[in-house]
Amino acid sequence: MAFRRPENMTFEDTLKELDVIVNALESGELPLDSALKQFERGISLARQGQKTLTDAEQRVEILLAQDDNTPLESFVDTLDD
Repeated sequence: MAFRRPENMTFEDTLKELDVIVNALESGELPLDSALKQFERGISLARQGQKTLTDAEQRVEILLAQDDNTPLESFVDTLDD
């Protein structure tokens, strides 16, 4: 099974896959090698999900900090540089 890169996934797809991984790990039925690979994938997904949430929070903070007369500006994500 080819995995998509977490940064190319929607937040919702990231959560769905992470949920599947957590359930598989919690079952205790995976061989150690598979469990480690799934754990590594889960960490990547969790980090990307956290980044997505942080970016969204920053956007909300920017919007709330502006008054109604301030012109809208495009959000530039400086963390990807």
